[in-house]
Amino acid sequence: MATTDADNFYCNFSILDPSENVSENFHTFARVFLPCMYSAVFILGLAGNTLVFIILVFYEKLKMLTDIFLLNLAVADVFLWTLPLWTYSAAQEWIFGTMTCRIIRGLYALNLYTSTLTLTSITFDRLIAITFATKAHMCQTKRMTWGKSICVFTWVISLAFAAPQFIFSEVFSIDKAYPNQRTELVLEVIQVTRYFIPMLAMIICYSLIIRTLLHARSFQKNKSLKKIFSVVAIFILTQSPCTSLTLTEIIDWSFNLNSSFEYAIVVTEALAYFHGCLNPVLYFFMRVKFRRNLQKIIKNSRCTKQQVMAKQWQTTEEEGSKTFIASNKGDVTSVYPL
Repeated sequence: MATTDADNFYCNFSILDPSENVSENFHTFARVFLPCMYSAVFILGLAGNTLVFIILVFYEKLKMLTDIFLLNLAVADVFLWTLPLWTYSAAQEWIFGTMTCRIIRGLYALNLYTSTLTLTSITFDRLIAITFATKAHMCQTKRMTWGKSICVFTWVISLAFAAPQFIFSEVFSIDKAYPNQRTELVLEVIQVTRYFIPMLAMIICYSLIIRTLLHARSFQKNKSLKKIFSVVAIFILTQSPCTSLTLTEIIDWSFNLNSSFEYAIVVTEALAYFHGCLNPVLYFFMRVKFRRNLQKIIKNSRCTKQQVMAKQWQTTEEEGSKTFIASNKGDVTSVYPL
């Protein structure tokens, strides 16, 4: 996560002083806006990604390399589990200590790096699958093996880049979150680089893909491209505003003195978190198999519920019958007293 004042503000809301270029209106806005956003992202994202995980693993059986990458995206949203702490902090104050602060910032940074690298891997895979369709189909097993290895490598690299967040993050104190300004600047540059280099790679790959598709008439290829492009587009739209503001802050620190910039930081970072619950929505609307499997889950859950209710009803009837028989035996005994 970027080490801006807004980030520090998220980790310890209560110690912000209104005299430090932050108005009371900003306090009120953030105390209402952030808990609402965090709560919505937590509920929708957790439910959606859980469904994606269940469908990809237990129903679609991870038969395609794209499924493995999409599963990796769902798992990368593990930071969603920390959002209740963020919600409480935004509404009240940070009371969970420095270690917890480091963990949740580290998990969010890990999510950003993993998601970006996975989306880049998806783009390269689509380029190979569409440009070299015949060879890609013949080497499907090797591609699956390489895809799993890439996912593991992605987590290792992401953890290395997120390590400073796990190590150096501190609960907000005046205007420092890291040992010195040089460390802070380096980490902000890494974050911006983390965004723009993969985006450049995606633009180049999709340009080559589009050029290939212009000479092809395959509906399936266009359908697959549309699905993956939508996932990438959502990531760009949710991450670009926040990253652009971070870059602006690096270029000219005086923007932090502008109250409008503070509002923009809060809104764009909340938007960045929202990408965690948008991918499942895309899967639902873009993938016919996903919708069918979701219907199976709903149908199975209804059948299970009906079976449980029937079993409970049967148990109740059996208990009632036993009680009735026992009662009759008691009546018969009372007719013939000892």
